[in-house]
Amino acid sequence: MTKVNELTSKELTKKILNGDSMFILDVRPKDAFDDWKVEGKNVKIINKPFSELKDNLGSVQSILPSDEAIYVICAKGNSSTKTAEMLVEAGMDNIYSVNGGMQAWSEYLEPVKIGDVSGGSLYQFVRIGKGCLSYAIVSNGEVAFVDSSRILESYKKFIQDHKVSVKAVLDTHLHADHISGGRSLSNEYNSPYYLPPKDAEDVQYEYKELNDDTVINVGDTTIKAVYSPGHTIGSTSFIVADHYLLTGDILFIDSIGRPDLAGKAEDWVGDLRKTLYKRYKDLADELIVLPAHFMTIDEMNEDGSVSHPLKALYRENHGLNIEDEQEFRRTVTENLPPQPNSYEKIRETNMGKMHPEEEEQREMETGPNRCAVR
Repeated sequence: MTKVNELTSKELTKKILNGDSMFILDVRPKDAFDDWKVEGKNVKIINKPFSELKDNLGSVQSILPSDEAIYVICAKGNSSTKTAEMLVEAGMDNIYSVNGGMQAWSEYLEPVKIGDVSGGSLYQFVRIGKGCLSYAIVSNGEVAFVDSSRILESYKKFIQDHKVSVKAVLDTHLHADHISGGRSLSNEYNSPYYLPPKDAEDVQYEYKELNDDTVINVGDTTIKAVYSPGHTIGSTSFIVADHYLLTGDILFIDSIGRPDLAGKAEDWVGDLRKTLYKRYKDLADELIVLPAHFMTIDEMNEDGSVSHPLKALYRENHGLNIEDEQEFRRTVTENLPPQPNSYEKIRETNMGKMHPEEEEQREMETGPNRCAVR
């Protein structure tokens, strides 16, 4: 059997964050590719389904570069390995198969240091394949995690590497696009799990309430809760160290949160507008916005982080500059992108009503992030 080179999801992520030039051959079906694909500032990607290549490899050979590496990717790594083997057997070299495919890539988290806080630092965990962002606030031997992914390995390694104890685990809201790791993390480290009570009316577990006046001390720094409904009725933002604003799914770099994932779009539009046009306006405009998601690679900074000053977003983000209230209502209720894959099941899992096995959780999370208005 022909042995091919492999590229791990971590290596793929590093290359994208470093801005490396890459040529990717995606061999998934066209509809899967059109829905969700690897993106990067210097990534060139083409799609040729394996179902076509296995009978006619020549259909792609002529358009593949001969002077650079070719990275083949599929859903889970099987078809990409077979394609890479065929290309090597056809006389091509410098061919790599992405180990685990899109599934593994969507589950890799890369911690990026955002900046300093009193007694420590704030880190952003970039889940580049899913567009999810989570956070660790570290100060004097303690850490708090915000909007944790269900994939806990990166957080566990972070805890071990930084020799910290878990002071608290928080979710800005009840998520509908990905399964939260918040409860699992809090259970494993015997720390309190915080959730906004208005999002928790149907949850099947104990939690600590996040209210508008909640303050959590982590070492020498503080996390101050700011009630900011609109994406959900309980959505809550956090001001960290009086310098960073963790906005959850309310405000992104290039867009704003959608209000329809609990079937309450018409009811929550007014809350969303009030949060964006009043509550956030009353905050210090020097705050650095740190959202829970990003939509495209263009929202990333040079170091791979996703952040922007609040005052700059009020100049540049279209969703913050719609003066007419009816136009705003139309913007956030009409022509929305498709709802996230399995979002109802994800919400029920995050409520504790469902307990799917690991493989089903993976399938539920397949696909791009869709928490923003277009």
